[in-house]
Order: sequence, then structure tokens, then C-alpha cells
Amino acid sequence: MRLEDKVAIITGGANGIGKAAVEIFAREGAKVVIADFAEEQGKQLESELREKSFDVQFVKLDVASRESVQTMVQKVLSNYGKIDILINNAGITKDAMLVKMTEEDFDRVVDVNLKGVFNCTQAVVPHMIEKGYGKVINTASVSGVYGNIGQTNYAATKAAIVGMTKTWAKELGRKGINVNAVSPGFTRTSMTEKMPEKILNYMESIVSLQRLGVPKDIANAYLFLASDEASYVNGHVLNVDGGIMM
Repeated sequence: MRLEDKVAIITGGANGIGKAAVEIFAREGAKVVIADFAEEQGKQLESELREKSFDVQFVKLDVASRESVQTMVQKVLSNYGKIDILINNAGITKDAMLVKMTEEDFDRVVDVNLKGVFNCTQAVVPHMIEKGYGKVINTASVSGVYGNIGQTNYAATKAAIVGMTKTWAKELGRKGINVNAVSPGFTRTSMTEKMPEKILNYMESIVSLQRLGVPKDIANAYLFLASDEASYVNGHVLNVDGGIMM
């Protein structure tokens, strides 16, 4: 198994891409912390996987709250004694055209998608430094590279994550910690379920593979970067987008 005895925190792990990652990491031998604000879904996933004898634990987490993040980290250390892998997967959208976007919606997306990544990484990394080993994987987006209509806030946070990833890779590589990012393209999640079918059809048409991604596509990229197979990959942004913008 590729992650045997590793301890992994996956934020936003109760749904979508995060849920797929939790399932894959558990099957690969990791002890997985499902860190999410969605308590009902998180506990349900925990129960389902424990019935299959996987070592998983749900911890309620608001990534935008430093206090919540610190509490989560302490619970993980109390239970497992270490943190090997951090997947900063949690994210939200509050889309609107620039002239209609509210300050509240702009700030909330920044708090979760950007500051949340900062909060979690800053809380976890000192424990990785102490052990001389760690994998940090951030979730960017093609929107952060190419922009997307109606996503001023979301695109800004995802572009910033690319910059933070490369900065942290330079700072932490000498400490034995790999920091990379995955940049998903159009992926079928609860976010896309709300979109009109004609928009989804258009999105498929501009992808070279002529399909939208599924959560497992992104989770498999997380798995590679979290494994020792990627021990010499650092500061990289891995596009998993079906060839949308070549």
C-alpha cells in the first residue's frame, strides 16, 4: 500500500473531491482525518469506512477559524502522534459578476479558500519540521490561471494558492517537506450540479478529452503527490483538467 501507516488530514473531506480522496487514501493504508464543517456528511463517511475496517476519524473544522484549526491539529496529534500529509482541499464558491459581487461574498471566499489554506498549513508544518518529513498538497484551479467569468473572488484565491505553494516549497524543501498543488479543471461535484445542462455541455466541448472530470481523477493526483513516488517533486502545480487549455 502506498500510504501505509501515514497520517493524512484532508480538509473538505466529507464531500466531492475530498470524499474521493478520503476513500482512496484509506484504501492505500493511511490513517485519515476527515476535516470538514459538514458534520452530518462527515460522520456518515466516517461510519461507512470504519465498517470496512479503515482507520478514519471525522473532526469538525472551520478552516477560516484559527482556533478551530488548532483544536483539530491537537486532536490529530493526541490520537496519532504525528501528521504526515495535509491536503488543503476545502473550498467554496460565491459567484457573481464583478459589478454585482458583494464585499461579504468576496471576503468569505478569501477567508475559506486562501486564509484557510494558510491557517491549516501554518498549524501543521511545525510538527512536520520536527519529524523532518511531510507532504502538503494545495488545491488550485484552472480558474486561477486563466480566469473565469463571475469568479473574481474564487479565481483570485486560486491564483494566490499557486504563489503560496511555490513559496512554501522553497522554504520547506530543506526541512524534508514537499509542497505541491493540484489544479483541477471542470469537475463534476455539487458545485456543478447547480449549473444549467447547456453550460455543462459547453464545458465538455472545450475539454480535449470531451468529458468533465470526476472527483476520483483529482483524488488520484493527490495520492501520487502524497506518496513517496513523488519524493522529488516540489513546488509543482499539476494540472488535472483533461487538456482544457493547451
